[in-house]
Amino acid sequence: MYELAKPWRDFDKYKRDRLKEALYEAELAEEFLKNGLYKNAAGKAFQAVKAYLAAVATEKREALAQYYPGERTVQKKKVAVVDLLIAYMPTTRMKEVAARLGDRELELVVEKALDLHQFQYNGLDREFSRYTTLEIVERDIKDVVEFVKRRVTSGT
Repeated sequence: MYELAKPWRDFDKYKRDRLKEALYEAELAEEFLKNGLYKNAAGKAFQAVKAYLAAVATEKREALAQYYPGERTVQKKKVAVVDLLIAYMPTTRMKEVAARLGDRELELVVEKALDLHQFQYNGLDREFSRYTTLEIVERDIKDVVEFVKRRVTSGT
């Protein structure tokens, strides 16, 4: 069984692991989309962006630390809050982290990923979903997948 490295133990391995995860999730999103599984594809596209964002956050750890100070105890060890944020990349902090990283394209992709995450649970519900047609869902999934694959393969 493969275990994801913890960022407070090995930043380089953690980053490599999350980039692999992002690429795998993006590929699954494409496969699900080809088979008309829109909600599943949306969920995988979201997970790809979440993993990519966590990987990129490792590069800007010191800059992020000023916004997420302090320590918490995890398994009887003190761990910096910023490292926990990077490790778990909570959905509630994705937009904020993307904004603090200063990458405008990443910010837009995170917004689309959060919309897709909501779609995964609510579908095309006119009251609860940001989407009213599958055409736009499909476009956003493709945009997110293309971004993740491009960034991961180019090393940026």
